[in-house]
Amino acid sequence: MSNIYAKLGVRTVINATGTFTRLSGTLMPPEVVQAMTEAAQAFVCIEELQYQAGKIIAEITGAEAAYVTSGAQAGLVLAIAACIAGLDPVKMDKLPHTDGMANEVIIAKAHRNHYDHGVEAAGGRIVEVGSDDLCRPEDIAAAITDKTVAVLYLPWPRGGITLGEVAAVAHQHSIPVVVDGAGRCDEPENIRAFIAQGADLAAYSGGKYIRGPQASGFVCGRKALISSIAWQHLDMDFTPSVWTAPRELLNPADLPFVPRQGIGRGYKAGKEEIVGLVTALRLFVQRDHAAEKARCLHQLQTIVNGVAGLPHVQAEVLPIDPFHKGFPLARIRIDEQALGMTGYDFIWALKQGQPSIHPSERELDQGAILINPFGLQPGDDEEIVQRVREIVAQPK
Repeated sequence: MSNIYAKLGVRTVINATGTFTRLSGTLMPPEVVQAMTEAAQAFVCIEELQYQAGKIIAEITGAEAAYVTSGAQAGLVLAIAACIAGLDPVKMDKLPHTDGMANEVIIAKAHRNHYDHGVEAAGGRIVEVGSDDLCRPEDIAAAITDKTVAVLYLPWPRGGITLGEVAAVAHQHSIPVVVDGAGRCDEPENIRAFIAQGADLAAYSGGKYIRGPQASGFVCGRKALISSIAWQHLDMDFTPSVWTAPRELLNPADLPFVPRQGIGRGYKAGKEEIVGLVTALRLFVQRDHAAEKARCLHQLQTIVNGVAGLPHVQAEVLPIDPFHKGFPLARIRIDEQALGMTGYDFIWALKQGQPSIHPSERELDQGAILINPFGLQPGDDEEIVQRVREIVAQPK
């Protein structure tokens, strides 16, 4: 157990679930930790740091501008707030109250998810289009009114509609497209693909596959919308006439008056997170992603081979979904009746054992767990095999 967590009385765990926030996201490379330590040693103007960080992120993503947030969900709220308010400080000061404003955000019914609550947190009203399985460009076009401020797109293989198709329709009506790309850097090309395919804003998590600080993320996209995000996010307790903020990002001359403490104020990103995120992103684009996935596949195969032959246990490496080319997964399924335990009993034993192992719970009702290898450290695969063997061997 890590000494700092031992002092707090908190167990460390084997993360076989993936990049979930509840399991603390990811582990940062030493270079990121060092950069954050250095960042903590001096004071800076956050608006200047945000501007310089944004330039680096924009270059990496191919966007006009970018901005660091406290996570992808914060990025989504701020992106929608930017689409609603633009550079109007009257609207900024009213959010999330949007009565009398254009506030509708169109989303394919097939793309609805628990995280799109961020739309409503910003003051947006969700308008569903299409069916559970299909959304067509004409469905989006038919829903656009004078109250529409954005179309929200989820980059996953549901709904039968591409980002390019969505952007084509939205841009015909001068409506921006927002992409929630939170965890989609499992496919490294997505770091540039969403902007290239027509997104006006794209929100990403920094604390998942990028391996940055857990409480970090960023939004990249059109400069005017990124400026709106900055106006609604930063600490605005200053005197405009002597404000040193970079005018390329925050120009008081663009607004009739300066808004105060916007809807994004509680989503602040500290200097350490901003520097850590930029450092991690630079490393991300240099990483050998093919080698990383090969290592993960090897660990999964070690687990599957290690439990092969156990009575009433089946294990397999799952084929990578051709529509979602992320990390490979493995499935371990038990014969619940023969072993006298349910999938819930099985995972509970894994979690409560030593070490505590947390696999994906998506298939528990089928007596199965899934292993996502992204968070596995050297030796974790052998630990998983050992615990599965111990649990199966226990007298019932």
